Amino acid sequence: MIKNILVFFTLLGLAAVASAKSYSITLYEPSVIGGAELKPGDYRLELKNEKVVIKKGKQMGEAPVKVETADSKYSTTTVRYRNGDGKYHIQEIHLGGTNMKLVVNAN
Repeated sequence: MIKNILVFFTLLGLAAVASAKSYSITLYEPSVIGGAELKPGDYRLELKNEKVVIKKGKQMGEAPVKVETADSKYSTTTVRYRNGDGKYHIQEIHLGGTNMKLVVNAN
């Protein structure tokens, strides 16, 4: 009986680790990520296995990212852009309340 309970909690813990981490993000400019153009607004950001998915309703963009750790926590979520062709391409996302920086691989 105790063995079954331990197996259950182990599997439950693994499921929690494997699930995507979710954050809120606001885009103030029309933004491009992974070739998808997103309108300004509030979005849900999911991070799973070094891939970021930004979505709101039917609008969605995804791209591979490199997760980096800063020395201290970011106070707010901020987005850094690259603007070479007249469009705002998401380059980095600093997640507020964490020390995680997501560096987007080139689109």
